[in-house]
Amino acid sequence: MLKPGDILCTFSMTDISPAVSWNEDGAVLTIEVSAGAKRAVFPSGYNEWRKAVGCSVRAPAQEGKANREVIAIIAETLGTPRRKVRILAGETSSLKRVLIEGSDPGALVSQLTHALDRE
Repeated sequence: MLKPGDILCTFSMTDISPAVSWNEDGAVLTIEVSAGAKRAVFPSGYNEWRKAVGCSVRAPAQEGKANREVIAIIAETLGTPRRKVRILAGETSSLKRVLIEGSDPGALVSQLTHALDRE
């Protein structure tokens, strides 16, 4: 039970670790893309059921436009060159697996968790 003078600290920490795995090239992130959004946002939430981090892009899902914007926004957010970010699976799906080459999975989880908790 709290007493006068006790400090109550609450925080929410989203566990996105199920959305991150790794292979020999780096961290692999599962994302759920919303194309044609009003504004581009990454990360834009976490879908526990699909085990995917949200990614909203303005580009339409036509002729690879949304995929190019997905790569750009992820690279920009993580501070990594675009050439180190590529879609491994889900080119034509809203659910995608994205490789961040040379990235440490633990560091990626930490960075994205921090960004999500600031929302």
